[in-house]
Amino acid sequence: MKVKLSTLCYIENDNQYLMLHRVVKKNDVNKDKWIGVGGHFEEGESPEECVLREVKEETGYILTSYRYRGLVTFVFADIEMEYMSLFTADEFEGEPIPCNEGVLEWVDIEKVWKLNLWEGDKIFFRLLDENVPFFSLKLVYNIDGKLEYAALNGKQMEMFDVIDEDGMPTGLVKERGVAHREGALHATSHIWIARPNEKSGYDILLQKRSANKDSHPGCYDISSAGHIAAGDQPLASALRELEEELGIHATPEQLVEFGVQYKNYQGEFYGKPFRDNQRSILYLYKEPIDTDKLKLQQSEIESVIWMDYKEALHSIQENTMKHCIYEEEFRKLGSALGLE
Repeated sequence: MKVKLSTLCYIENDNQYLMLHRVVKKNDVNKDKWIGVGGHFEEGESPEECVLREVKEETGYILTSYRYRGLVTFVFADIEMEYMSLFTADEFEGEPIPCNEGVLEWVDIEKVWKLNLWEGDKIFFRLLDENVPFFSLKLVYNIDGKLEYAALNGKQMEMFDVIDEDGMPTGLVKERGVAHREGALHATSHIWIARPNEKSGYDILLQKRSANKDSHPGCYDISSAGHIAAGDQPLASALRELEEELGIHATPEQLVEFGVQYKNYQGEFYGKPFRDNQRSILYLYKEPIDTDKLKLQQSEIESVIWMDYKEALHSIQENTMKHCIYEEEFRKLGSALGLE
């Protein structure tokens, strides 16, 4: 496998990045893409020496304040591998010059997301925006240039299929944080656990989300739920979520599919924008369980409680408990249980 060494720098000024639109070279792997400025190492260069030289050659600017932000490992179809040193810069001097690699343009940082970017670039843009400390990011592309795998500091990142309104994959795959940043439609599995009672007819098991969750921390939510990973199927995902979150070993026959729910939420958590645009497959699980023997996934769930269906519905409608449950979905559950 051929291995390359390169640098890439995003120069910031007045809340804009200097972006390079690669439209000059005919056989450019980055043809029509928008990227930063940089290039390949010359013999004996350090990352800093390389980025300073490349920026001056491509822009005319001399960097006077810059940061080494991360190392990005690219793997392309088991053919080529590249280690790219990623920099940002916020001070420079000199006069701009034309670039023989493409067209240079200052772009508002928020508008950068709307440009024709490599899918993996959006991941490190997110990390830069969130001011993540020095990171190691691995990105694997297939022969068609589609992102297949990403790992941050050696840990695999969650990847979602972008789907259409009918739930069919579009062929585009996005990292979880990017999908929630852009509001890309993706799939989830929702599993509702119910047991008979003598009030409304059924109790519903609700989980209280961990205080460390990236969205809706500390809220009461669906019994068990999770994103469907790229290439995975809803039922397999639902069975896995039950086991991972609650320690319940269910069989496919024990989950009854009862509908689909669309959700489009826009908000902000921890100072970061969050858009959750999802299509959820709904399942019902009514097998007997002993809540004292549940094995809660601490990173996801703080606790669980049983609530009578009618009492829970009232709490959802009146917001008398902190929750992130859609009333429409909860009523679909009631209909599946014969309560609506």
